[in-house]
Amino acid sequence: MMSSSPDGKYYTFYDAEARIWYLYTLATGEIRDLTSELGVVFYNEDHDTPSLPRPYSNAIWSKNSDFFIIRDRFDYWQFDPAGEKAPFLLTEGKGRATNTTYTFANPYNDPKSFLSRSFEIDAGKPIYFRTFDRTTKETGFAIKDITRRRATLQQLVKGPYTYDALAICTTGKKPIYIYSRANFEDGKNIWMTSDNFKTQTQVTDVNPQQRDYNWGTVELVSWDTEDGIRAEGLLYKPENFDPTKKYPLMIYFYEKYSDDLYASRSPAPSRSTVNIPYFVSNEYIVFVPDIYYKDGHPGQSAMRSIMPACDMLCEYPWIDGDNMAIQGQSWGGYQVAYMITQTNRFKAAGSGAPVSNMTSAYGGIRWESGMARTFQYEQQQSRIGKDLWEGFDLYIENSPLFFVPNVTTPVLIIHNDEDGAVPWWQGIEFFNALRRCGKEAWLLQYNGEAHNLRDRRNARDLSIRLEQFFDHYLKGKPAPVWMSKGVPATLKGIDLGYGYEE
Repeated sequence: MMSSSPDGKYYTFYDAEARIWYLYTLATGEIRDLTSELGVVFYNEDHDTPSLPRPYSNAIWSKNSDFFIIRDRFDYWQFDPAGEKAPFLLTEGKGRATNTTYTFANPYNDPKSFLSRSFEIDAGKPIYFRTFDRTTKETGFAIKDITRRRATLQQLVKGPYTYDALAICTTGKKPIYIYSRANFEDGKNIWMTSDNFKTQTQVTDVNPQQRDYNWGTVELVSWDTEDGIRAEGLLYKPENFDPTKKYPLMIYFYEKYSDDLYASRSPAPSRSTVNIPYFVSNEYIVFVPDIYYKDGHPGQSAMRSIMPACDMLCEYPWIDGDNMAIQGQSWGGYQVAYMITQTNRFKAAGSGAPVSNMTSAYGGIRWESGMARTFQYEQQQSRIGKDLWEGFDLYIENSPLFFVPNVTTPVLIIHNDEDGAVPWWQGIEFFNALRRCGKEAWLLQYNGEAHNLRDRRNARDLSIRLEQFFDHYLKGKPAPVWMSKGVPATLKGIDLGYGYEE
C-alpha cells in the first residue's frame, strides 16, 4: 500500500509483514520507520483470516506536501516528511480515550463536478472527520480548524444515526453543511444545517410511504460465545410489537453487522437474502448476530457464536423457541448448510449459494474473475489456513456434504447457473446428497443469473418463495404447490406453483 506526496518527493508505504509504516525520500533514497516507536499499532487488530492484516487507513497528504496523516484504530497521527517535527496526535487522543474511531471526511467538493472528491488536505481550511462510537454505534462529525494557532478538536454532532456524505457551502457568512442522516426507523435522507448543527433541517423525504406500513425497531444485544467472547448482534422487532405474544425468530448472518445498528434498510425484492424490513413488518423477530472465527474451524465458529445467542434469545418470553429459522447467502449460505448438519434446533433453513464440499471447491476457479479458489481457503474468508493436503482433515470437517445424514431441518437452497463466485455445482452436490438421504430439500435455480439475482422479476419471485417457505414451517401456513408437488422443468417459468392444493 503506497502513496506519493503531491510534489512527488516522498512515498509512504506499509510493510504488511513488519506491520510498520515507512517513508521513502526520493532524493536521498532514505527509508524511515514511522510507526514502530509510537506505542500503538496501525494494523487491523480485529483481522480474523489466516493472512496478514491490513492497515487501518491510507496515508493522506496535505496538498503542499508539508505533512501527512495516518490512523491507528482510533486516532490520526500527523507526520512531517522532512523529519524535523515529531509525530503527534492530530485528533488529540480523544478517539482512544472515548472508544471512538475518527475517519477523514473531506466536504470540499469541486463545484464543477458532483462526483469529484479530493482525498488531500488543504492546510488553509479546517479538517473534518466522521466519528464512530464503537460502544454505542452512534456516528457524527468533528472538526479541527488547523488554520488557527491553537486548534482544538470539536464534535459538531453525534447521535443515534448514520451520518455520512458531508458537504459544505462556504459562499455565505456562515458555512452550510449538507449531509445524509439515516437509521432503521426513519430511513435515509438528506439534511442540512446553517448553525453548526444547533438545528437540523430535513431536505428530502425519500420513503414517505414507509409511514403507512407496520415498520420496526432495532436494538443492540449481547451474549457470551462458547469461547468466552462478549458478542454483539442486532435484534429487529415489529413496530406493533406485543410482549405478551410469541414471535417466530429469523436468524440472518454474514460476518459482522453490529456496527450497522443505525443503518437504514430498504424494503425491496430479495436478491439473495431475506429482506429484513419485510419479515419484520410481517411479524417476525429478526436477529443478525456477529460471528467470531477461529482459523481452521469456520463451521464450528458459527456454531459457537450463534447457538449461545439462541439460548440467550429464548430467555425472552416473546421468542418462540420452537419456531426458529436461519438463512444466509454465499459465506453465510455455507455456514447455514454446515449448521443444519450439526443441530436440529432450527425449524427451517435457507442456504443461498453454499459451498457444500470444500475438497471439490478448493480446486475450482471463480468463474467471474478467473481466479483459482485456493487463496480463499488458505488465506481468506474460508479460513482453513492450510492447503488441501496439509489440512485434509479440516477440509472434511468443514464440508457439510459429509454430514448430510445428520440433517433433520428442511432446507431451501438457492444457486444459479451463472454464479461467478461460488461454483454452481456446489449447490447441486448439496441438494442431491440431501435428496439421496431422504431429507426435505428444495433447489431454486434461476437461469442466466449470477451470485446475487440481477433481474427484478426473479428477485420478486425469490421473495415470494422465501416468504411461503418460512411461513409454512414457522407459522403453520399451507405449503404451496411448488413445495408440495414441485414444478416440472418443462413448466419452469410458466407454472410458478405459488398456489395451494385444494
